[in-house]
Amino acid sequence: MLLWLGMACCSATAHAQAPDILLAHVYHEGIAVQDYLVSEKLDGIRAVWDGQQLTSRQGNPIHAPAWFIKDFPKQALDGELWIGRGQFEVLSSTVRQSTPEDAAWHKVAYYVFELPNAAGSFAQRASQIAALVKQAHTPTLKAITQFHVKDVAALKRTLDAVVAKKGEGLMLHRADARYITGRSQVLLKLKPQLDAEAKVIAHVPGKGKYQGKMGALLVETRQGIRFKLGTGFKDADRARPPPIGSMVTYTYRDVTKNGKPKFARFLRVRPPE
Repeated sequence: MLLWLGMACCSATAHAQAPDILLAHVYHEGIAVQDYLVSEKLDGIRAVWDGQQLTSRQGNPIHAPAWFIKDFPKQALDGELWIGRGQFEVLSSTVRQSTPEDAAWHKVAYYVFELPNAAGSFAQRASQIAALVKQAHTPTLKAITQFHVKDVAALKRTLDAVVAKKGEGLMLHRADARYITGRSQVLLKLKPQLDAEAKVIAHVPGKGKYQGKMGALLVETRQGIRFKLGTGFKDADRARPPPIGSMVTYTYRDVTKNGKPKFARFLRVRPPE
């Protein structure tokens, strides 16, 4: 029984090639926050615009309506499809339909935070993004607001304000950084709790009130670390658990010396891309 079986989405193909994009490290103390531009971390779906087509971070097409992208620039863009805070499930259902539903897509916008392969510093690219979005003059294309904070205390206050409004966290991008790809310290994410992804290896049978249902998931991280994920599930999740082989997102606070996450909690199934 596949949780995502039958969902019309931008399913993977044998020839899909993931775009080379910048990925963030986790924020750590000791950095000079004045050297970074800060923005809200959106809980959306990463998408790359190549001038003609939106694709997922795995390289699969995202079937946006023609009217949604008609005023996008021919220049490559990197950003996030987003509806609003706490709306990820609605967004996922909308974006992953192979036949787009106009009414649902009218709630979505593409928030741009990078210009792939563009010259100059990130601060300069952020200004270019703002200019491109203004020129496009369409409600479907937006620039993520970038700003400076004067110190760590101001950064933490900003984080608290975003989280209080049900936001996910903050992103910090070095203002002087040239465009690069891969996982880099020039881009950092700051959240009240960390999250990561793991593959479902097995369903652990439940006991007591969970008798006859899934009690926990045995999962494996990309680093090959296996652990049981047993909290954060709704009754519906336990009755119809994520299929073996699927990817799930979990939250955690820290890791042990052996690399296992502490206080791991199921967040959601990661939709196939």
